[in-house]
Amino acid sequence: MQMTDNKKIDSKYKEIVKEGLCALNKKNMALILHGVSFPSLKGENTGFGTYNSNGAKKLMDFAGDMFNAIQLGPNGKTKKSDSSPYTGTVFSQNPLFMDLVSLTTREYENLLSAVSLERIVKENPNIYENKAAYVYSVDILDKVMNEVYENFNLNASSKMKEDFEEFKKENAYWLDNDALYEALTIEHSSDYWPQWEDELDRDLFSTWDRNKAEARIAELNEKYKDVIGKYKLAQFLTALQSEKTREYAKSKNLKMIADRQVAFSDRDNWAYKSLFLDGWCLGCPPDYFSKDGQAWGFSVVDPDKMFNDDGSLGEAGKLLYRLYLKMFKENPGGVRIDHTVGLIDPWVYKKGALPKIEEGAGRLYSSPFHPELAKYSIARCEDTNNQVEPDKEKWIWQLDEAQVEKYGRTIEKIVIAAAVEAGMDKDSIVAEDLGTLTYPVVRVMEKYQLAGMKLVQFVVAEEKDHAYRCCNITENSWAMVGTHDNEPIRMWAQSMIGKPELTPHVDNLMDDLYANAQNRDEIRERLYTDDKFLAFSKLVEIFAAKNENVQIFFTDFFGINEVYNRPGTSGDPNWTLRLPDNFEDYYERHLETGDALNLPLALIYAIKARGAEFAAQHSELIIRLESIV
Repeated sequence: MQMTDNKKIDSKYKEIVKEGLCALNKKNMALILHGVSFPSLKGENTGFGTYNSNGAKKLMDFAGDMFNAIQLGPNGKTKKSDSSPYTGTVFSQNPLFMDLVSLTTREYENLLSAVSLERIVKENPNIYENKAAYVYSVDILDKVMNEVYENFNLNASSKMKEDFEEFKKENAYWLDNDALYEALTIEHSSDYWPQWEDELDRDLFSTWDRNKAEARIAELNEKYKDVIGKYKLAQFLTALQSEKTREYAKSKNLKMIADRQVAFSDRDNWAYKSLFLDGWCLGCPPDYFSKDGQAWGFSVVDPDKMFNDDGSLGEAGKLLYRLYLKMFKENPGGVRIDHTVGLIDPWVYKKGALPKIEEGAGRLYSSPFHPELAKYSIARCEDTNNQVEPDKEKWIWQLDEAQVEKYGRTIEKIVIAAAVEAGMDKDSIVAEDLGTLTYPVVRVMEKYQLAGMKLVQFVVAEEKDHAYRCCNITENSWAMVGTHDNEPIRMWAQSMIGKPELTPHVDNLMDDLYANAQNRDEIRERLYTDDKFLAFSKLVEIFAAKNENVQIFFTDFFGINEVYNRPGTSGDPNWTLRLPDNFEDYYERHLETGDALNLPLALIYAIKARGAEFAAQHSELIIRLESIV
């Protein structure tokens, strides 16, 4: 698995790879690369990755016309105490994605001095590591915005100031609230609103006394004028850079796919407090991985405020619609919906309790017997299976069309409708449907033909008809070896070598990929003993299967044997892994050692796995692919 020359990924290489992907009917191939993980150019590493940087442009040059999309992570503003992008704001962008280098240029009217930039880069504690310096970056941002805000007010052109005023008007429906929260974090010396002593400030947008609330808002706007101004300016600059990034990506034939997390941030919970179901949280029921379930603590949108009696959007529904419309308009590549189950058949539990049935938990729309949740249930008592517990997949076993439509109305009337208004369709939706798939979820996914995910790393190999097995993966899906929450496939392979549970995996690979190979005994032995070949074979699966869409996490493509996030743990090791600044050389070196994905070789294997007749039809293509291996 070696490449014979350095820098061989040129236009010819990409053209042949595209032919291979086309032959295998792959319509989309996305590189999963969260914002923080983008590389920097030499001398430009300020401590945090961003898709708006010059390093990101270099990555797009590399990936464009080979991949046709980049799957980003959520890009909301995160807290200093929690770097997880999955708990960020739903409207505000993370100002850490503001490229500081650009701010020193004439294009951005030299809002930041070159001296300041040089100092920031020099003092970056992780400048020689492929890790973000999260706390450092948060602290630096505050100092940067002091300088940028002052220079903007003193020296910015009338055109830039007019554009800023227009931005504030267009986005006032979320920007005013988010900026006001920033002021209140200073007022109360805490960025966690439940700790604020002033009751009015805690309930500023949910109190019945609107006159008192409006007077308080006016007072805060005056007192913290500069704090609010800096917050809004950071959002403006980040949005401006992001728009230019999308244009650059398009020039490289790359689409940017956004990620809509299931959670709402503290800032959102405060601003839209009245729209959430009081006393309930979103989580997951007990399963093989967690005997007590997963108590996420995320807010649950109040069903009574999602839709009106006539089926039109309620206050909460309108808010979500504006959110999805904003996301689709800003990301022409589409939107990945994190935990799609949460939009269709969410598992909810009482605040302060465990997400277990015996402590009052249940499915919000599938609990006809529950003393508190029954009023929201779409499923009827006769639709339940009394042989199964309510936390199991087959608890609901039948539904009529009207019920399926009701389960799917958030998908239809909010998500798909927003995509259509933005000039897109359901194919622009990537539905993360991992974990428990209840009957209502399955029916809704089928009705609206949503493309779900299939993770070959998590196949239950003993089940020959398992949905994640290569031969069972359907066309309308996104196949991948793993996500941001999994170990790289190479680490998985290393952990499997020598274990008896590897046998069913080997059996499946032999049947699905190597059934027609002449050296089957040799291949089987390699799968048992060579972790690099085992990992490579798992990657081949996502190309050999019938799926039309592929996603590859950056660690698996570049051969980075490090974990991006370990669920259930917290701290700097998570959410900080970055692509090395010298990623092209890194990729070439790891191709030579067999650690990185040799894409043309994987395509050759995938074509041959489709059978002798298919391989014969593409014999010339195989020769061309072999010429660039």
